[in-house]
Amino acid sequence: MDPQKMEKKKMEQIKAVIFDMDGVIFDSERLYVKCDVQVAEKYGMKNVEEVCYRCIGTTTEETMRILRAEYGEDAPIEDMFRDATELFRKYCRENGMPEKPGVRELLQFLKENKTATALASSTLTEVVKQELAEAGLLGYFDVIIGGDTVKRSKPAPDIFLAAAERLGRAPEECCIIEDSYNGIRAAHAAGSFPIMVPDILQPDEEIRSLAGIVLPSLDAVREYFLSSSDLFY
Repeated sequence: MDPQKMEKKKMEQIKAVIFDMDGVIFDSERLYVKCDVQVAEKYGMKNVEEVCYRCIGTTTEETMRILRAEYGEDAPIEDMFRDATELFRKYCRENGMPEKPGVRELLQFLKENKTATALASSTLTEVVKQELAEAGLLGYFDVIIGGDTVKRSKPAPDIFLAAAERLGRAPEECCIIEDSYNGIRAAHAAGSFPIMVPDILQPDEEIRSLAGIVLPSLDAVREYFLSSSDLFY
């Protein structure tokens, strides 16, 4: 079958959209990496930026494991993590959480078309709710699930399977918008339709093979949905 026809058939099954948060809803990944690098200098930790990239799309617990494996059990990981988080929060208190371009337009489009939405993030649930509420975006989501509510983090599909269940939809009826490698792996493993909107990490050959489609922005996602003639009508 023609690949375009296969994609259209898949998209016509979509009844709900599940979002990741950091790097998709909020332009927060770069800011947090910048905070990590700034704080790490104080503790004499090297190559933090590269290590942080390996933590994208993981839970706090997994991030700590990666950092300890890189810098050793005696490294001041907790202190660095605490200080970087406080620096990040300070910036957001003073400036607001930076949003990805097109996010409000896409969420409003889905709301107007009565499409069920969920947010499934590796971040702690209460932090997710707080950040969405502060940005005035909480009301756009029918379901909120954080990384603390599932046993296995991405690339395991658990968080997306839980989101689909809470939405009352089969995983194959859900489109998942992600920016991270582990997020796309998890979305594919869930049997959903993964859309990658790259943030810091650009897709490699593996990720392109797992993603239903790679799009450059959330505006492009909205246009893609509009072009999928039977998706919202």
